[in-house]
Amino acid sequence: MEHFNAASTQELEQALLACLRSLRWARRVADHRPYPDVDSLLAAADEAAYDLTWPDLTEALAAEPLPALPPDIYAAAHTALSAAHAAYEARFGHVFVICLDGVSPSETLDRLLEAIRSRLTNDPEEERAVTADELRRLARERLISALRGAGNCAINH
Repeated sequence: MEHFNAASTQELEQALLACLRSLRWARRVADHRPYPDVDSLLAAADEAAYDLTWPDLTEALAAEPLPALPPDIYAAAHTALSAAHAAYEARFGHVFVICLDGVSPSETLDRLLEAIRSRLTNDPEEERAVTADELRRLARERLISALRGAGNCAINH
């Protein structure tokens, strides 16, 4: 936590943007330092994510990559997943996001297809809420990884 609390605001905001590409979220988390412990930081990050507006979430969604697939996925499965992603984006106007933390690589494809198909039945407002929650979970997991010194949200400079 010392490195996190001592980082310059600009440096920290850039690192936080790698966790969730929302400038409002990154600034809010950075501005509420110092944090006494990781749990306090995670609670503040969650609270900041809950307070994001749909335009803030749209900003974050624009930078989200599609979920990574296992390297040994076969072509038919890749085609099915691409079609599911396209259907989702056509229905909701943004990329599909899901936090797959704790899902084994062998279950990733099934979990992705199941989630996309299930969420395609949501109405737009319901899906906005689910999407916001998935983005919050992704940001939290990326922040935890960064604090451990791993991942693409390196805060331990």
